[in-house]
Amino acid sequence: MAARTPAEQALARSYTTGDGAVRFNVDDLALDHNPNRSVTLTYWLTVERHGRDTERWVFTLLWDDKSFVDVLTSPIPDPERLGQLVHLVRAALEEWWDTKGYNRRFAKMGRQLH
Repeated sequence: MAARTPAEQALARSYTTGDGAVRFNVDDLALDHNPNRSVTLTYWLTVERHGRDTERWVFTLLWDDKSFVDVLTSPIPDPERLGQLVHLVRAALEEWWDTKGYNRRFAKMGRQLH
């Protein structure tokens, strides 16, 4: 297996939402670089919420913003742009989490594991 790029390492870090309500434990992350220069990020997550059972999910995000391809592939990405990428991907993950119950488009991005 090839070593992860700094962007892959940053995107694969577990984190807690700003309000502390949800912890996304990243069990694994796969990045698939598509021929059209988009990237498919597939997360295997264990989600923790206070007072609730943990849940395991697979979340798939098609990242078609080609302006970040260099950040994803660089051995030494610009730290500010890397931070922006991580922020944007986490925002998409949190939006999916918060809306998957009633937004059909977002619901299709994830599936619960048992």
